[in-house]
Amino acid sequence: MNEAAREPAGTRRDRDVFTVSRLNREARALLERGFGLIWLEGEVSNFARPSSGHWYFSLKDAAAQVRCAMFRQRNALLRFVPRDGQRVLVRARVGLYEPRGEYQLIVDHVEDAGAGALKLEFEQLCARLAAEGLFDAARKRALPALPRRIGVITSPTGAAIRDILTVLARRFPAAAVLVYPVPVQGAQAAAEIRETLALAARRAECDVLILARGGGSLEDLWAFNDEALARAIVASPIPVVSGVGHEVDFTIADFAADVRAPTPSAAAELVVPDGEEWARRFSGFEVRLAHGVRRRLRDAGDRLGWLTGRAAQAGPSARLANEMQRLDELEQRLRRSLRQRFADCRSELAERRSQLWRGNPAVRLREAGARLSDLRARLRSAGRGELRAVRERLLPLVRTLHAVSPLATLDRGYAIVSTATGRIIRDPADAPPGTSIEARLARGRIRATVDESS
Repeated sequence: MNEAAREPAGTRRDRDVFTVSRLNREARALLERGFGLIWLEGEVSNFARPSSGHWYFSLKDAAAQVRCAMFRQRNALLRFVPRDGQRVLVRARVGLYEPRGEYQLIVDHVEDAGAGALKLEFEQLCARLAAEGLFDAARKRALPALPRRIGVITSPTGAAIRDILTVLARRFPAAAVLVYPVPVQGAQAAAEIRETLALAARRAECDVLILARGGGSLEDLWAFNDEALARAIVASPIPVVSGVGHEVDFTIADFAADVRAPTPSAAAELVVPDGEEWARRFSGFEVRLAHGVRRRLRDAGDRLGWLTGRAAQAGPSARLANEMQRLDELEQRLRRSLRQRFADCRSELAERRSQLWRGNPAVRLREAGARLSDLRARLRSAGRGELRAVRERLLPLVRTLHAVSPLATLDRGYAIVSTATGRIIRDPADAPPGTSIEARLARGRIRATVDESS
Protein backbone atom coordinates (compact mmCIF):
# COMPACT_ATOMS: atom_id res chain seq x y z
CA MET A 1 0.00 0.00 0.00
CA ASN A 2 1.41 3.44 -1.00
CA GLU A 3 1.71 6.51 1.27
CA ALA A 4 -1.41 8.19 -0.11
CA ALA A 5 -3.44 5.14 0.93
CA ARG A 6 -2.00 5.25 4.46
CA GLU A 7 -2.92 9.00 4.92
CA PRO A 8 -6.03 9.85 6.92
CA ALA A 9 -9.19 10.05 4.85
CA GLY A 10 -9.79 13.82 5.27
CA THR A 11 -6.23 14.99 4.55
CA ARG A 12 -6.52 15.18 0.71
CA ARG A 13 -9.72 17.17 0.85
CA ASP A 14 -8.03 19.84 3.02
CA ARG A 15 -5.30 20.57 0.41
CA ASP A 16 -5.68 23.30 -2.31
CA VAL A 17 -4.90 21.15 -5.33
CA PHE A 18 -4.41 23.07 -8.65
CA THR A 19 -5.35 21.71 -12.03
CA VAL A 20 -2.97 22.48 -14.86
CA SER A 21 -5.58 24.78 -16.46
CA ARG A 22 -6.08 26.66 -13.22
CA LEU A 23 -2.33 27.02 -12.72
CA ASN A 24 -1.84 28.46 -16.23
CA ARG A 25 -4.86 30.75 -15.86
CA GLU A 26 -3.69 32.21 -12.56
CA ALA A 27 -0.10 32.48 -13.77
CA ARG A 28 -1.37 34.43 -16.78
CA ALA A 29 -3.38 36.82 -14.60
CA LEU A 30 -0.36 37.29 -12.31
CA LEU A 31 1.91 38.12 -15.25
CA GLU A 32 -0.53 40.56 -16.82
CA ARG A 33 -1.16 42.39 -13.53
CA GLY A 34 2.47 42.44 -12.55
CA PHE A 35 3.94 43.96 -15.72
CA GLY A 36 1.26 45.88 -17.62
CA LEU A 37 2.42 47.53 -20.87
CA ILE A 38 6.17 47.42 -21.43
CA TRP A 39 8.62 48.49 -24.17
CA LEU A 40 11.07 45.86 -25.33
CA GLU A 41 13.90 46.03 -27.86
CA GLY A 42 15.30 43.00 -29.65
CA GLU A 43 16.04 41.21 -32.90
CA VAL A 44 13.24 39.53 -34.88
CA SER A 45 13.60 35.81 -35.58
CA ASN A 46 11.32 32.95 -36.72
CA PHE A 47 8.83 35.44 -38.19
CA ALA A 48 5.60 33.66 -39.30
CA ARG A 49 2.57 35.14 -41.07
CA PRO A 50 -0.19 32.47 -41.41
CA SER A 51 -3.42 32.90 -43.42
CA SER A 52 -5.24 34.21 -40.35
CA GLY A 53 -3.31 37.49 -40.70
CA HIS A 54 -1.77 37.27 -37.22
CA TRP A 55 2.00 37.55 -36.78
CA TYR A 56 4.11 35.22 -34.66
CA PHE A 57 7.81 35.75 -34.04
CA SER A 58 10.52 35.74 -31.40
CA LEU A 59 12.53 38.62 -30.00
CA LYS A 60 16.05 37.75 -28.95
CA ASP A 61 19.26 39.30 -27.74
CA ALA A 62 22.68 37.72 -27.17
CA ALA A 63 21.52 35.63 -24.16
CA ALA A 64 17.76 34.95 -24.39
CA GLN A 65 14.62 35.08 -26.46
CA VAL A 66 10.86 35.42 -25.92
CA ARG A 67 7.92 34.44 -28.12
CA CYS A 68 5.61 37.20 -29.40
CA ALA A 69 2.17 37.40 -31.02
CA MET A 70 0.67 40.40 -32.83
CA PHE A 71 -2.93 40.03 -33.91
CA ARG A 72 -4.32 41.16 -37.25
CA GLN A 73 -6.28 44.15 -35.88
CA ARG A 74 -3.02 45.70 -34.58
CA ASN A 75 -0.52 44.75 -37.29
CA ALA A 76 -2.84 46.21 -39.96
CA LEU A 77 -1.94 49.66 -38.57
CA LEU A 78 1.81 49.26 -39.32
CA ARG A 79 3.44 50.67 -42.44
CA PHE A 80 6.03 47.85 -42.68
CA VAL A 81 6.37 44.12 -42.09
CA PRO A 82 9.22 43.06 -39.79
CA ARG A 83 11.83 40.70 -41.20
CA ASP A 84 14.15 38.21 -39.56
CA GLY A 85 17.26 39.89 -38.24
CA GLN A 86 15.65 43.34 -38.02
CA ARG A 87 16.08 45.16 -34.72
CA VAL A 88 12.74 46.52 -33.52
CA LEU A 89 11.18 48.27 -30.56
CA VAL A 90 7.82 46.83 -29.46
CA ARG A 91 5.11 47.83 -27.01
CA ALA A 92 3.47 44.76 -25.49
CA ARG A 93 1.71 43.09 -22.58
CA VAL A 94 3.25 40.07 -20.87
CA GLY A 95 0.90 37.10 -21.10
CA LEU A 96 0.78 33.31 -21.07
CA TYR A 97 -0.57 30.94 -23.71
CA GLU A 98 -2.58 28.62 -21.49
CA PRO A 99 -2.90 25.52 -23.75
CA ARG A 100 0.90 25.05 -23.80
CA GLY A 101 1.83 26.83 -20.62
CA GLU A 102 4.23 29.12 -22.48
CA TYR A 103 4.60 32.77 -21.55
CA GLN A 104 4.68 35.26 -24.43
CA LEU A 105 4.28 38.94 -25.36
CA ILE A 106 1.05 40.24 -26.88
CA VAL A 107 2.37 43.07 -29.12
CA ASP A 108 0.24 46.08 -30.08
CA HIS A 109 2.90 48.33 -31.70
CA VAL A 110 6.21 47.81 -33.53
CA GLU A 111 8.74 50.32 -34.84
CA ASP A 112 12.19 49.97 -36.27
CA ALA A 113 14.68 50.53 -33.46
CA GLY A 114 17.12 52.43 -35.67
CA ALA A 115 14.37 54.55 -37.19
CA GLY A 116 13.01 55.28 -33.74
CA ALA A 117 16.30 56.72 -32.56
CA LEU A 118 16.70 58.72 -35.74
CA LYS A 119 13.13 59.97 -35.47
CA LEU A 120 13.71 61.14 -31.92
CA GLU A 121 16.90 62.93 -32.99
CA PHE A 122 15.02 64.50 -35.91
CA GLU A 123 12.22 65.78 -33.66
CA GLN A 124 14.61 67.24 -31.09
CA LEU A 125 16.67 69.06 -33.75
CA CYS A 126 13.53 70.32 -35.47
CA ALA A 127 12.16 71.73 -32.20
CA ARG A 128 15.46 73.43 -31.33
CA LEU A 129 15.87 75.10 -34.74
CA ALA A 130 12.22 76.17 -34.76
CA ALA A 131 12.70 77.79 -31.35
CA GLU A 132 15.63 79.77 -32.81
CA GLY A 133 13.35 81.09 -35.56
CA LEU A 134 15.08 79.38 -38.50
CA PHE A 135 11.74 78.10 -39.81
CA ASP A 136 9.77 81.35 -39.42
CA ALA A 137 7.70 82.19 -42.49
CA ALA A 138 8.49 85.90 -42.07
CA ARG A 139 12.16 85.42 -42.98
CA LYS A 140 11.49 83.31 -46.10
CA ARG A 141 11.86 84.95 -49.50
CA ALA A 142 9.56 84.88 -52.50
CA LEU A 143 10.75 83.08 -55.62
CA PRO A 144 11.58 85.15 -58.73
CA ALA A 145 8.70 85.35 -61.19
CA LEU A 146 10.96 84.64 -64.20
CA PRO A 147 14.39 83.18 -63.33
CA ARG A 148 17.08 83.55 -65.96
CA ARG A 149 19.09 80.58 -64.67
CA ILE A 150 18.10 77.80 -62.27
CA GLY A 151 20.67 75.96 -60.15
CA VAL A 152 19.98 72.31 -59.28
CA ILE A 153 21.95 70.78 -56.40
CA THR A 154 21.48 67.00 -56.60
CA SER A 155 23.09 63.76 -57.73
CA PRO A 156 23.89 63.86 -61.47
CA THR A 157 22.95 60.19 -61.88
CA GLY A 158 19.73 59.95 -59.89
CA ALA A 159 16.14 59.94 -61.06
CA ALA A 160 15.56 63.34 -59.46
CA ILE A 161 17.72 65.27 -61.97
CA ARG A 162 16.01 63.54 -64.91
CA ASP A 163 12.57 64.45 -63.55
CA ILE A 164 13.61 68.06 -62.93
CA LEU A 165 15.13 68.55 -66.38
CA THR A 166 12.10 66.94 -68.04
CA VAL A 167 9.67 69.24 -66.23
CA LEU A 168 11.78 72.37 -66.90
CA ALA A 169 12.12 71.52 -70.61
CA ARG A 170 8.40 70.93 -70.93
CA ARG A 171 7.21 73.80 -68.78
CA PHE A 172 9.63 76.64 -69.65
CA PRO A 173 12.48 75.66 -72.02
CA ALA A 174 13.77 79.24 -72.22
CA ALA A 175 15.19 79.07 -68.67
CA ALA A 176 18.86 78.01 -68.42
CA VAL A 177 19.75 75.20 -65.99
CA LEU A 178 23.03 74.78 -64.12
CA VAL A 179 23.57 71.45 -62.31
CA TYR A 180 25.76 71.36 -59.18
CA PRO A 181 26.59 67.64 -58.75
CA VAL A 182 26.72 66.39 -55.14
CA PRO A 183 26.22 63.06 -53.34
CA VAL A 184 22.78 62.96 -51.69
CA GLN A 185 23.38 60.02 -49.35
CA GLY A 186 26.18 58.96 -47.05
CA ALA A 187 28.37 60.37 -44.32
CA GLN A 188 29.92 63.15 -46.44
CA ALA A 189 26.77 64.19 -48.31
CA ALA A 190 25.71 66.95 -45.91
CA ALA A 191 29.16 68.58 -45.90
CA GLU A 192 29.42 68.55 -49.69
CA ILE A 193 25.92 70.03 -50.08
CA ARG A 194 26.92 72.84 -47.69
CA GLU A 195 30.07 73.54 -49.73
CA THR A 196 28.02 73.58 -52.96
CA LEU A 197 25.56 76.08 -51.47
CA ALA A 198 28.49 78.33 -50.56
CA LEU A 199 29.94 77.92 -54.08
CA ALA A 200 26.62 78.88 -55.69
CA ALA A 201 26.41 81.94 -53.43
CA ARG A 202 29.96 83.07 -54.38
CA ARG A 203 29.45 82.61 -58.10
CA ALA A 204 25.94 84.22 -58.06
CA GLU A 205 25.08 82.63 -61.39
CA CYS A 206 21.53 81.57 -60.56
CA ASP A 207 18.33 83.32 -59.51
CA VAL A 208 16.98 80.30 -57.59
CA LEU A 209 18.36 76.97 -56.32
CA ILE A 210 16.64 73.58 -56.21
CA LEU A 211 17.92 71.14 -53.58
CA ALA A 212 16.57 67.71 -54.52
CA ARG A 213 16.81 63.95 -54.28
CA GLY A 214 14.46 61.01 -54.75
CA GLY A 215 12.59 59.10 -52.07
CA GLY A 216 14.01 56.70 -49.53
CA SER A 217 13.97 55.62 -45.91
CA LEU A 218 14.69 57.92 -43.00
CA GLU A 219 18.29 56.73 -43.01
CA ASP A 220 18.57 57.43 -46.78
CA LEU A 221 17.35 61.00 -46.30
CA TRP A 222 19.37 61.64 -43.16
CA ALA A 223 21.94 63.87 -44.90
CA PHE A 224 19.16 66.47 -45.31
CA ASN A 225 18.52 66.50 -41.53
CA ASP A 226 21.94 67.99 -40.79
CA GLU A 227 21.91 71.07 -38.54
CA ALA A 228 24.81 72.78 -40.32
CA LEU A 229 23.09 72.21 -43.68
CA ALA A 230 19.90 73.82 -42.36
CA ARG A 231 21.84 76.88 -41.26
CA ALA A 232 23.60 77.05 -44.65
CA ILE A 233 20.23 77.01 -46.43
CA VAL A 234 18.95 79.84 -44.23
CA ALA A 235 22.15 81.85 -44.85
CA SER A 236 22.05 81.39 -48.64
CA PRO A 237 21.56 84.73 -50.45
CA ILE A 238 19.80 82.85 -53.26
CA PRO A 239 16.25 81.53 -52.61
CA VAL A 240 16.25 77.77 -52.06
CA VAL A 241 13.46 75.34 -53.01
CA SER A 242 13.60 71.95 -51.29
CA GLY A 243 12.32 68.93 -53.23
CA VAL A 244 13.54 65.99 -51.14
CA GLY A 245 11.89 62.59 -51.19
CA HIS A 246 8.22 61.89 -51.71
CA GLU A 247 5.20 63.90 -50.56
CA VAL A 248 5.05 62.09 -47.18
CA ASP A 249 8.77 62.68 -46.46
CA PHE A 250 9.82 65.68 -44.37
CA THR A 251 13.38 66.77 -43.60
CA ILE A 252 15.01 69.65 -41.74
CA ALA A 253 16.07 71.04 -45.13
CA ASP A 254 12.37 71.28 -46.10
CA PHE A 255 11.63 73.48 -43.10
CA ALA A 256 14.74 75.66 -43.58
CA ALA A 257 14.19 76.23 -47.31
CA ASP A 258 12.30 79.25 -48.59
CA VAL A 259 9.78 76.92 -50.28
CA ARG A 260 9.17 73.21 -49.74
CA ALA A 261 8.01 71.11 -52.70
CA PRO A 262 6.60 67.61 -52.15
CA THR A 263 8.77 66.05 -54.92
CA PRO A 264 11.66 67.06 -57.21
CA SER A 265 9.23 67.38 -60.13
CA ALA A 266 7.01 69.68 -58.08
CA ALA A 267 10.05 71.80 -57.22
CA ALA A 268 10.77 72.24 -60.94
CA GLU A 269 7.17 73.32 -61.52
CA LEU A 270 7.39 75.89 -58.71
CA VAL A 271 10.49 77.73 -59.93
CA VAL A 272 9.36 78.48 -63.50
CA PRO A 273 6.10 79.75 -64.96
CA ASP A 274 3.98 77.65 -67.27
CA GLY A 275 5.30 78.29 -70.81
CA GLU A 276 1.99 77.37 -72.43
CA GLU A 277 0.19 79.78 -70.14
CA TRP A 278 2.71 82.50 -71.07
CA ALA A 279 2.17 81.74 -74.76
CA ARG A 280 -1.58 82.09 -74.26
CA ARG A 281 -1.03 85.37 -72.43
CA PHE A 282 1.23 86.67 -75.21
CA SER A 283 -1.42 85.72 -77.77
CA GLY A 284 -3.93 87.67 -75.70
CA PHE A 285 -1.56 90.63 -75.58
CA GLU A 286 -1.17 90.44 -79.37
CA VAL A 287 -4.94 90.50 -79.87
CA ARG A 288 -5.34 93.38 -77.42
CA LEU A 289 -2.49 95.29 -79.11
CA ALA A 290 -4.07 94.83 -82.56
CA HIS A 291 -7.44 95.98 -81.23
CA GLY A 292 -5.77 98.97 -79.58
CA VAL A 293 -3.96 100.00 -82.76
CA ARG A 294 -7.14 99.71 -84.83
CA ARG A 295 -9.06 101.72 -82.25
CA ARG A 296 -6.39 104.43 -82.21
CA LEU A 297 -6.42 104.61 -86.03
CA ARG A 298 -10.22 104.83 -86.03
CA ASP A 299 -10.18 107.57 -83.37
CA ALA A 300 -7.50 109.48 -85.31
CA GLY A 301 -9.61 109.25 -88.51
CA ASP A 302 -12.69 110.50 -86.66
CA ARG A 303 -10.75 113.41 -85.22
CA LEU A 304 -9.30 114.26 -88.63
CA GLY A 305 -12.80 114.37 -90.11
CA TRP A 306 -14.01 116.54 -87.27
CA LEU A 307 -11.10 118.96 -87.72
CA THR A 308 -11.76 119.11 -91.45
CA GLY A 309 -15.39 119.99 -90.86
CA ARG A 310 -14.46 122.53 -88.24
CA ALA A 311 -12.03 124.20 -90.67
CA ALA A 312 -14.87 124.47 -93.19
CA GLN A 313 -17.14 125.95 -90.52
CA ALA A 314 -14.54 128.57 -89.58
CA GLY A 315 -14.80 130.33 -93.06
CA PRO A 316 -16.39 133.86 -93.48
CA SER A 317 -19.64 132.57 -94.97
CA ALA A 318 -20.06 129.99 -92.16
CA ARG A 319 -19.40 132.65 -89.53
CA LEU A 320 -21.86 135.06 -91.16
CA ALA A 321 -24.51 132.35 -91.25
CA ASN A 322 -23.88 131.58 -87.58
CA GLU A 323 -24.18 135.27 -86.63
CA MET A 324 -27.42 135.67 -88.59
CA GLN A 325 -28.84 132.61 -86.86
CA ARG A 326 -27.76 134.00 -83.52
CA LEU A 327 -29.48 137.33 -84.32
CA ASP A 328 -32.72 135.49 -85.09
CA GLU A 329 -32.50 133.62 -81.81
CA LEU A 330 -31.94 136.86 -79.87
CA GLU A 331 -34.94 138.49 -81.59
CA GLN A 332 -37.16 135.54 -80.64
CA ARG A 333 -35.92 135.64 -77.06
CA LEU A 334 -36.68 139.41 -76.88
CA ARG A 335 -40.25 138.88 -78.09
CA ARG A 336 -40.81 136.05 -75.62
CA SER A 337 -39.41 138.25 -72.85
CA LEU A 338 -41.73 141.16 -73.72
CA ARG A 339 -44.79 138.89 -73.85
CA GLN A 340 -43.90 137.44 -70.49
CA ARG A 341 -43.35 140.91 -69.02
CA PHE A 342 -46.78 142.11 -70.24
CA ALA A 343 -48.43 139.01 -68.78
CA ASP A 344 -46.74 139.62 -65.41
CA CYS A 345 -47.95 143.26 -65.37
CA ARG A 346 -51.54 142.21 -66.13
CA SER A 347 -51.43 139.67 -63.30
CA GLU A 348 -50.07 142.24 -60.86
CA LEU A 349 -52.77 144.79 -61.89
CA ALA A 350 -55.54 142.24 -61.29
CA GLU A 351 -54.11 141.41 -57.87
CA ARG A 352 -53.97 145.11 -56.87
CA ARG A 353 -57.58 145.62 -58.06
CA SER A 354 -58.70 142.69 -55.95
CA GLN A 355 -56.89 144.07 -52.89
CA LEU A 356 -58.53 147.51 -53.41
CA TRP A 357 -61.98 145.95 -53.65
CA ARG A 358 -61.45 143.99 -50.45
CA GLY A 359 -60.51 147.28 -48.67
CA ASN A 360 -63.87 149.10 -49.60
CA PRO A 361 -65.70 150.32 -46.34
CA ALA A 362 -69.11 149.18 -47.60
CA VAL A 363 -67.80 145.70 -48.22
CA ARG A 364 -66.15 145.59 -44.82
CA LEU A 365 -69.43 146.82 -43.11
CA ARG A 366 -71.41 144.09 -44.86
CA GLU A 367 -68.89 141.50 -43.79
CA ALA A 368 -68.90 142.82 -40.16
CA GLY A 369 -72.78 142.77 -40.09
CA ALA A 370 -72.84 139.21 -41.36
CA ARG A 371 -70.26 138.18 -38.77
CA LEU A 372 -72.26 139.93 -35.97
CA SER A 373 -75.47 138.09 -36.95
CA ASP A 374 -73.58 134.83 -36.96
CA LEU A 375 -72.13 135.51 -33.49
CA ARG A 376 -75.58 136.39 -32.09
CA ALA A 377 -77.06 133.18 -33.40
CA ARG A 378 -74.17 131.20 -32.00
CA LEU A 379 -74.55 132.98 -28.58
CA ARG A 380 -78.29 132.21 -28.37
CA SER A 381 -77.66 128.61 -29.31
CA ALA A 382 -74.83 128.31 -26.77
CA GLY A 383 -77.03 129.87 -23.99
CA ARG A 384 -79.86 127.47 -24.67
CA GLY A 385 -77.48 124.57 -24.67
CA GLU A 386 -75.89 125.66 -21.41
CA LEU A 387 -79.37 126.05 -19.71
CA ARG A 388 -80.33 122.56 -20.84
CA ALA A 389 -77.09 121.18 -19.49
CA VAL A 390 -77.56 122.94 -16.09
CA ARG A 391 -81.16 121.73 -15.88
CA GLU A 392 -80.10 118.19 -16.66
CA ARG A 393 -77.43 118.34 -13.95
CA LEU A 394 -79.85 119.98 -11.39
CA LEU A 395 -82.82 117.59 -11.71
CA PRO A 396 -80.94 114.52 -10.31
CA LEU A 397 -79.70 116.64 -7.43
CA VAL A 398 -83.25 117.86 -6.63
CA ARG A 399 -84.55 114.30 -6.70
CA THR A 400 -81.74 113.15 -4.41
CA LEU A 401 -82.32 116.07 -2.00
CA HIS A 402 -86.09 115.42 -1.91
CA ALA A 403 -85.49 111.74 -1.19
CA VAL A 404 -83.39 112.48 1.91
CA SER A 405 -85.44 115.54 3.13
CA PRO A 406 -87.38 115.22 6.45
CA LEU A 407 -90.42 116.73 4.62
CA ALA A 408 -90.60 113.60 2.48
CA THR A 409 -90.76 111.54 5.68
CA LEU A 410 -93.59 113.74 6.98
CA ASP A 411 -95.49 113.16 3.72
CA ARG A 412 -95.58 109.48 4.61
CA GLY A 413 -97.55 110.21 7.85
CA TYR A 414 -94.82 110.81 10.37
CA ALA A 415 -94.53 113.83 12.70
CA ILE A 416 -91.79 115.66 14.54
CA VAL A 417 -92.69 116.19 18.23
CA SER A 418 -90.97 118.89 20.25
CA THR A 419 -91.50 120.81 23.52
CA ALA A 420 -92.68 124.35 23.62
CA THR A 421 -89.04 125.41 23.78
CA GLY A 422 -88.30 123.57 20.53
CA ARG A 423 -86.42 120.54 21.96
CA ILE A 424 -87.10 117.38 19.99
CA ILE A 425 -88.73 114.64 22.10
CA ARG A 426 -87.15 111.27 21.55
CA ASP A 427 -88.09 109.53 24.84
CA PRO A 428 -91.33 109.57 26.97
CA ALA A 429 -89.23 110.75 29.89
CA ASP A 430 -88.56 113.97 27.98
CA ALA A 431 -92.33 114.86 28.16
CA PRO A 432 -93.88 114.09 31.55
CA PRO A 433 -97.67 114.60 31.95
CA GLY A 434 -98.68 118.23 31.70
CA THR A 435 -95.90 119.15 29.23
CA SER A 436 -96.95 121.30 26.32
CA ILE A 437 -95.84 119.78 23.07
CA GLU A 438 -96.01 120.63 19.39
CA ALA A 439 -96.27 118.11 16.54
CA ARG A 440 -95.15 119.23 13.09
CA LEU A 441 -96.96 117.49 10.29
CA ALA A 442 -96.43 117.48 6.54
CA ARG A 443 -98.85 120.39 6.34
CA GLY A 444 -99.31 122.43 9.52
CA ARG A 445 -98.68 122.00 13.25
CA ILE A 446 -100.64 120.58 16.27
CA ARG A 447 -100.19 121.83 19.81
CA ALA A 448 -101.21 119.58 22.74
CA THR A 449 -100.62 118.81 26.39
CA VAL A 450 -99.30 115.42 27.56
CA ASP A 451 -101.87 113.55 29.77
CA GLU A 452 -99.85 110.40 30.22
CA SER A 453 -96.45 109.04 29.18
CA SER A 454 -95.11 105.51 29.41
